Amino acid sequence: MLPSLFINHGAPTLALVETDYTRFLKETGQRFTPQAIVMFSAHWEEGVTTISFAEGPLETIYDFYGFPDALYQITYPAPGSPKLAERIEGLFQKAGIPTERDSKRGLDHGSWIFLKHMYPDANIPVVSVSVNPFLPNEEQYRIGEAIRGLGADNILVIGSGTTVHNFNYIKMGQQHPEQWAVEFDDWIVDKVEQRDVDSLVQYDRLAPYASRAVPRAEHFVPLFHAMGSSDPAASKPKVLYRGYEYGTFSYSCFEF
Repeated sequence: MLPSLFINHGAPTLALVETDYTRFLKETGQRFTPQAIVMFSAHWEEGVTTISFAEGPLETIYDFYGFPDALYQITYPAPGSPKLAERIEGLFQKAGIPTERDSKRGLDHGSWIFLKHMYPDANIPVVSVSVNPFLPNEEQYRIGEAIRGLGADNILVIGSGTTVHNFNYIKMGQQHPEQWAVEFDDWIVDKVEQRDVDSLVQYDRLAPYASRAVPRAEHFVPLFHAMGSSDPAASKPKVLYRGYEYGTFSYSCFEF
């Protein structure tokens, strides 16, 4: 039985470095050997929940600019899985969640940057599912809930985003975190560990500094997808990693 994970994909340059965080990613990949991965990436937004039916090798999408040339030479040609995509589509439809298909979608940097560290051989099929940051938080959780049970079939569900993500408050070169970012994450960690879904779906009203930490929800909602997809009876949610870069950029990761 695999858990679901919320993983911080970091900046694109994460693919080029070795740090405590990339070592954590490598160790996490060694802990779990899924037969397939379902990925909710903050960097694929659609108005209707869209599922990638691409067969692969999946295109490596360089959805960023102004970075070192070496980044654009990296490829992550993981296979897709139309069969798994069709299963996911059926689960969403059963839950009354409208879906669309994308036959060409590859892996954006919210996916391949950290998968490169977790599963460097790129031999595990990946099915991407889009996010819609404008849906109510309760609906975000329900999207994850619709595919609950995939872990029992050795399928790893990953929500890729970050808890604190506001470029207006980044402090380049600063390694110690700003207190407000820590206080927001403290609140999130507490509610996650308690699996307090009722409070979490109201984080934008209840959590300290919520509007500063999450000015736009696309990087936060994958947490709901991952949490919703996990079995509450299987294990207790826990923090896998916690750290900060640039003063406010959170690397908090969770296992559900």
